[in-house]
Amino acid sequence: MLIEEKRRAERNRTLSLTDKERGRLADTLIKAFPSSRLSEPIVGTIHGDYRQWAGVLPLAHVDLLFLDPPYNLNKSFNGRQFAKRSTHEYTEWLDDILRNLKPLLKQTATVYICGDWLTSHSIFEAASNHLVIRNRITWEREKGRGAQTNYKNASEDVWFCTVGETYTFNLDAVKLRRRVIAPYTDSNGNPKDWQRSEAGNYRDTHPSNLWTDITIPFWSMPENTDHPTQKSEKFQAKLLLASTHPGDFVLDPFLGSGTTSVVAKKLERRYLGIERDLEYCYLAARRLELANTNREIQGFADGVFWERNSLSVQRKAMTQSRNGDIFSNK
Repeated sequence: MLIEEKRRAERNRTLSLTDKERGRLADTLIKAFPSSRLSEPIVGTIHGDYRQWAGVLPLAHVDLLFLDPPYNLNKSFNGRQFAKRSTHEYTEWLDDILRNLKPLLKQTATVYICGDWLTSHSIFEAASNHLVIRNRITWEREKGRGAQTNYKNASEDVWFCTVGETYTFNLDAVKLRRRVIAPYTDSNGNPKDWQRSEAGNYRDTHPSNLWTDITIPFWSMPENTDHPTQKSEKFQAKLLLASTHPGDFVLDPFLGSGTTSVVAKKLERRYLGIERDLEYCYLAARRLELANTNREIQGFADGVFWERNSLSVQRKAMTQSRNGDIFSNK
C-alpha cells in the first residue's frame, strides 16, 4: 500500500480503507491464475495484468469492453509511473491492447475507449485496425486548473466503437431530462414535446455526443476515492445502459478504483475488472460491498439522467413522481 493516510476535513466523504478492511477484502479478490483457458466467464475483481489474463479468459463472451488506459501523459498511479511516449509508440501500445482483448468480445460487442485531445489520433488509428468507429463523445470535465500559456483542458473523449454492424443501443434508456427554456405550446395551450410539473418544465432529450452533465467525483461525494483519474458512476451508467442489457457481461481491464464494476452491479450486469495495483483492487472490492445496500447513482433517478447541479429539483420531482403528480419516464 502506497496511498498515504490523509487527514480529511469533517465533511469529506472520500472512501478510505483500514488495514482490517484490507485483510478482509483480500479474500474477495481473484488471484489464482488458471492453467488453461476458461470455458465460463468469471465475475469479480482480478489482481493482475490484463496481458496475462487475456490468454485464459473465455473467448467471445464480453458484451461491452470499457478501456480507460493511462493517457499519453506522465502520471503516477499510487506510485506506479506511466511515462509519456511518442505518438507512434502510444498508438502501437493501444493497438496491442485491442489485439489482445478482441478475441474475448462477442461479434455484437461494443467497445468504449477513453482519451483526451492528445490521444485522439492514437485512438482513431488503433481502433480503426480492429473495430467499427461509430462516434466520439466529448464530455465536459469541469475540474482542473487553468493554464498560463494555453487554453485550459476542460474536456475528455470516449470513443464509441463496435465489433460489427449488429450491436446494442438502448436510446430510451439514456435520455437526458433538461429544463425547457422556451416552453412552446400548441393552439390549445398543450406543451409541444415537453411536460409540466410543479418542479418545473422538462423535456427528455435524445443523447448527443456532447455531454455537459457529468460531475467529476470530488471530496463530498461518497463514490470519491484517491484514484487520480476516477470516472463518475453517472458517466459509466450512461455507457452501460446504452450498450448492454441486464445480465450482459462487462469487462474493464484497467479497473482502477472499480467504477465500471460497481455500476455494472448496480444495473444488474455481470462484470470483471482487472487491476495491477492492489490498493485500487481493495477500493473496488469495498465499493462493490457498499453497492449491496446502496444502488443509487448520483444524477440518475427514476430511470432518467438529470442535468448537472439539479439535485434539489430532482428530489422534488421524485417526490411528485411517487405521488403520481409528475409525467411518465417513458
